Amino acid sequence: MTINEKQDEIIEEFSELEDWMDRYQLLIDLGEEQEALPAEDKSDQNLIDGCQSRVWLACDEAGGRLTFRAESDALIVRGIVALLIRVMNGHTPQEILEADLYFIARIGLTEHLSPTRSNGLLAMIKQMRMYALAFKTKLEAL
Repeated sequence: MTINEKQDEIIEEFSELEDWMDRYQLLIDLGEEQEALPAEDKSDQNLIDGCQSRVWLACDEAGGRLTFRAESDALIVRGIVALLIRVMNGHTPQEILEADLYFIARIGLTEHLSPTRSNGLLAMIKQMRMYALAFKTKLEAL
């Protein structure tokens, strides 16, 4: 499934919920479904700067595709990072770098987050793209 197909699927899921309290609950549910990070991944190196809550993001590469894992101490943030992982996992660094993450605006997330949570969302996306750039550079050097 392409990044855009995954985004369209998320947009469809959220469009079925008209009330933002229901959408927040969906985010919380998605966050609760995330597997907890192993203790070794909860390092300062994996802690994302710019988030109001604590968010750890780790990334691995296998066969030219990236797999992200994350955890947050805030339920809604955990759900937001779960959505980002759902969209980005299993794709090449180049696909991630070129992705237009339009689902964020289309599900109304940008206008329903506090400024600090919006900054945190941008910081999470930036970190995912930094991992993609690092792995792309590493793979091209091989």
